[in-house]
Amino acid sequence: MIIAKKIFEFYYYFYTVYSISIFAFYIFLTVISLKAMIHYFKRNSFINYQHLYSSELAPSVSILAPMFNEEENAVAAIKSLLNLHYVNYDIIVINDGSTDATSQKIIEFFEMESINKNVYPKIPFKKVNNVYKSKNKFYEKILFIDKENGGKSDSLNAGLNFSNSDYVLCIDGDCILMHDALIKMVKPVLDSTETVIASGGVVRVANDCIFKNGNLIEINLSNKFLVKTQILEYIRSFLLARMAWSKLKGLMVVSGAFGILNRKIAIDVGGYLTNTIGEDMEIIVRMQRYMYKKKKKFILQYIPDPLCWTEAPENLKILYRQRKRWTIGNIQTLVKHRKMNLNRKYKLTGLFSFPFWIIYERWGPIIEISGIVFFICASFLGYVNWIYTISFFIATYLFSIMYSFFSILCEEITFNQYKKKYDILKLLSTAIIEPITYHIFLLFPTLMGNIDILLKRKIGWGKMERKGLERTN
Repeated sequence: MIIAKKIFEFYYYFYTVYSISIFAFYIFLTVISLKAMIHYFKRNSFINYQHLYSSELAPSVSILAPMFNEEENAVAAIKSLLNLHYVNYDIIVINDGSTDATSQKIIEFFEMESINKNVYPKIPFKKVNNVYKSKNKFYEKILFIDKENGGKSDSLNAGLNFSNSDYVLCIDGDCILMHDALIKMVKPVLDSTETVIASGGVVRVANDCIFKNGNLIEINLSNKFLVKTQILEYIRSFLLARMAWSKLKGLMVVSGAFGILNRKIAIDVGGYLTNTIGEDMEIIVRMQRYMYKKKKKFILQYIPDPLCWTEAPENLKILYRQRKRWTIGNIQTLVKHRKMNLNRKYKLTGLFSFPFWIIYERWGPIIEISGIVFFICASFLGYVNWIYTISFFIATYLFSIMYSFFSILCEEITFNQYKKKYDILKLLSTAIIEPITYHIFLLFPTLMGNIDILLKRKIGWGKMERKGLERTN
């Protein structure tokens, strides 16, 4: 019994130290993020973007939009891409063997006809059945590729081969972009003398917002609790965490829903891997390793403006599948590139970012679940220090709430997307409930993702049900 008591005392000590370290790291990242945002606004507040997007110096960009069973959102998403304020871009839509009416709707709406267009593949991809261009000059920017199913990574590789641009903007098929999204994403390329390997932007939740002809008409905060928690989560992640990592030169992921890549470097590293479902994070890490190996200076930039809107899951089943995939994708990347961990050759990414991802992103949820099991066992054995335990949970809960409150405050001070009378109160009330509901739920797909990796189970994307971003029009 004495040994058991010592073990429980050790676990009390371990969870205390681990929790304090989490608090400290997030406070540190928040301070860095604030400094970075202040610098961003000071530097960009007087820029004439209208002049920039018509400049001949602007790099050429191909927008790669892979689609699989996106019949509800495909036309709206493509229309939004045609509305971008930029002079030198084209759109490559890749239908990845959809089994619904995605292909038919795109061909009919955009007046497509089959053309002969062959490319010499620099990286492999699945067989292309047909390539289409529009008969309507208004849609001449669009190239539509209809190919066999090979997954998102394979579709992006096809797009990389068909593109002739300097950069590619990779987006999800259900995304709607703001008019100035492209010029703000390529601005780091114009500003820097170093090679910009990638640039990422903010993704926001579009559920219950109103869209028409690919344009965002009205921003609404959803009344669905599950959607509100994701909105809050996106604000925390994109507005604070990624801004800080970008400033520290330790950013390890650019959202697959919305990110620009240097096309030449992406091809040089072999394109997207088709044996991982975390292709967005993996290729960014691989491109960084490539640049470090070549001993070339580079920039990986993050843009804090809300430039992309996407539909979030509205039921637990779809959300569960999504988050389990994210977990598996992250683990696959961390395992594949584990040589970077604590390796000073990769500078701050190897010495700080990589260990952070392992300790707090991968193992954090597992440690949290083990803490719950530990508490249950300690209760049965009578080893619970109730004063300590209650104080610990209150401190953790209050820190979670305050971090969310601060994220909401930053959103209000900076971009103020939700302007209706009670929207902020709704977000604040969601922040109070989230740590004891939504956060606990997310532990389960994280746990199952780890188990799937451990047991080497076959992992697929699964079906993502969409309601459509223009369903209210």
